[in-house]
Amino acid sequence: MPAKKIPTFAKAFSELEELTQWFETQDVDLDEGLKKFERGLELAAVCKKKLSEVENKVEKLKDKFNDLQDE
Repeated sequence: MPAKKIPTFAKAFSELEELTQWFETQDVDLDEGLKKFERGLELAAVCKKKLSEVENKVEKLKDKFNDLQDE
């Protein structure tokens, strides 16, 4: 069984917004709602990981910039 393809941040966030909208506008079927909730948690984890990676990169860039300023 092939591994699931990890969506980009934009796609994950967009799908997460769609799931949120679904929960806000539908009469939720328990089984379907559980599947969508599980998918939402997966997408939130993708977004959280990507944001953390970007935050770390920004911090490294800021440190590099500050080091250049000190020279």
